[in-house]
Parts: sequence; structure tokens; C-alpha cells
Amino acid sequence: MNPLFALDDAQCLALAETHGTPCFTYSAAVAAEQFKALRTALPSRVRLAYAVKANPHPSLLRRFAGLGASFDCASIGELARVEALGLPPGRTFFAGPGKREAELAKALAMGVRVQAEGWEDLARLDALATGEVAVNLRVHPAFDLDEGNRIIGGTGPSAFGVDEEDVAALLARASALRHVRIRGLHVFAASNQRDAAKLLAIHGAVLDLAQRLHGAHGLPLEQIDLGGGLGIPYAPEEAPLDLARFGQGLSDLLAAHPWFVGELILEPGRFLAGPCGVYLARVVRIKESRGVRFAILEGGINHLIRPLLTDQAFPVKAVGKGGSDVAYTLAGPLCTSLDRLGDVHLPELAPGDLLAFGSTGAYGFSEGMTHFLSHPVPPEVWVD
Repeated sequence: MNPLFALDDAQCLALAETHGTPCFTYSAAVAAEQFKALRTALPSRVRLAYAVKANPHPSLLRRFAGLGASFDCASIGELARVEALGLPPGRTFFAGPGKREAELAKALAMGVRVQAEGWEDLARLDALATGEVAVNLRVHPAFDLDEGNRIIGGTGPSAFGVDEEDVAALLARASALRHVRIRGLHVFAASNQRDAAKLLAIHGAVLDLAQRLHGAHGLPLEQIDLGGGLGIPYAPEEAPLDLARFGQGLSDLLAAHPWFVGELILEPGRFLAGPCGVYLARVVRIKESRGVRFAILEGGINHLIRPLLTDQAFPVKAVGKGGSDVAYTLAGPLCTSLDRLGDVHLPELAPGDLLAFGSTGAYGFSEGMTHFLSHPVPPEVWVD
């Protein structure tokens, strides 16, 4: 089977006939395989906290919970979805730059580890808490990040975390809090990175930063959260992340930092959920316009907005057809010229042909502009 597509042509056709199109389909087995492969490659001191934002579907959360995952949440809605799993305290983290008081109260009630973005989070938690509360402090580092990725934003001004140069002042201020104790660090420094060496270089810099803060301020660190950023291929020529090299590299980093005896946290979302999803949509019409051939589909950026945000298309195939001889611009049904899903080469298409978009298990349904123009909400179907 093509690794970019979790379902084969026969499965895609059967699901389209049964559930109609457009629709999102997912393979629970592929999601489980991704989790197990990553878990096996990592040192035991690395905890996997699935980033719920990638795909918050209850079926997926239950599957990962059963495999031992922790969860990284970024809203009160995501906290509620994880709360429904009935997990014991300590397996959920709560991040985000604009946490409201009600969200922090919910996190406290659930026994969630808060990733504090700044003084406001610390002060609000201190006012709400009745006993000692350990938190992780998110730091926006000064060292070189994944500069080419605008999702991360580089080392310039950021709405996220405390600037590295301001950490000392914040720690001094936080020492007067009654209930809140900073016991960990959180640094999110990569996005969709498939190069193990680059990921390890970033993680090594984070551990060096943690060591400096530990040494200079006596900061006791139970956890160092390295964030997400584990990438997946979106095209046949893209190599997957070398899990063996990545896992060994993390072991080497831990060995190089014997002062740190706590646990590392990783927040993979795309890596775990992305490969399990396939979006199905049919061709509505074919149009030629000034030398460009358009295939206009029944779904567009209302369902798959990632191509617009990142300028990278999802992998796509014409189900049941071979070859890739014709250049098409894939357009959706929306009344905006922004509704484009990529420039691709496919077999000769006709109205009614079924297209399958692979690797849509993350940042697909939940990221799309589902209600724009009031098109029907596509179903989500799990194959287990």
C-alpha cells in the first residue's frame, strides 16, 4: 500500500459509496501503528503527549489513551474531550497563550499540568489554587529555531512564552507566589521537521538552556517539554523521519545531561494522526481557462485549509485510475479564488471521478473552515 494513503482504492470506493462524499475517513490501525513505532523508538524517560489540536476525534483519543498516551490540550474544549476519557491526573497538559480564568480552573480541577505562558498564568493559578501546584514555564528562546517555518515564527517577537532574556526577572517575581511552583520548562521550537539531526540539534539547545537556568537559578526541573514538530512526508520524494536515529539521539542527549533526572515530554500531533486519514471528494466539473485546466471538486479549503496556509498540497490520487499525465489546478466549490488545493498531475479526469487526499488525519477536518458558505459538514468515518 502507498504509505501516503492509509486506505487502498477498494476501501476508498466502498466508503464513498456507503457514506457519500465529501467525507473524511481514518484507519485506526494506522494511527496505532504510528504510536507504537514512535513509542518503541524512544527512551523510557520520554513521555508522549498527543497534541489534541491535530485531530480531536473521540475515537482517536480513546485509541491513543488505550496505548498509554498523555495529552496536550490548548483549549477548554480539548480539556473536556480528554476529561471524557476518564484518565488519572497527571496525563494531561494545558498550553496556549491566552488562558482564561475558567480554563485554568478547569485545568486545576482535572489535575492538569499547566504550561504557563507568563506572569498572568502564574498569578491566576495562584489565586485559584488551594494547595501547591507545579507548572511548566514556556520559554521563547533566543537561539536559532526552525527559522524558515512561519508556524514557529523564529526568534523574533512572539505571543508565546517568556522571552529567554526575561526569565530571570520572572523567576524572581514568581518566588513570592503562595501556591504555584515552577517545576518544568516548555519550549516549542520545530514544526513538521523530518530531519532527525535538525530535531536533535534543537532539542539539544533546549536542554542546554534548561541547564543554564538550573545552574543560575537553582530551578528544580521535573519535566522538560520539547514540544512537537515531528514531521511526516506529504510527497513521494520526501523521506520519513528516521525514528531509530531520533530515539538514539534523545538517549545520547539525556546521557550528556546527567544533572537532569526528570522526564522529557514530546507533543506529537501530526506525526501520530496525519498518516491515518484520507479525505474523499468527487470531481464536479472540468474547466479550461486561459491555458489552465481546473478540476473543480465538491470540497475545498472549507475542508482542507492547509494548502492555503502552508503552500503545500496534500498528496492526491484519482481512485481507480492509473497514470499522472495531465496538469490540473484543483479548485473547490467556494466563491473565492483562494479555494485551491494544489497544482497536480493526474490521469484524465471527468465529472464524478473520486479523488483521495492522503495524510489528512491531522489538520484536516478540525482545521478547515467547515461552516463557510454553509456547505454540509462532511462525515468522519473510522475504519477499525
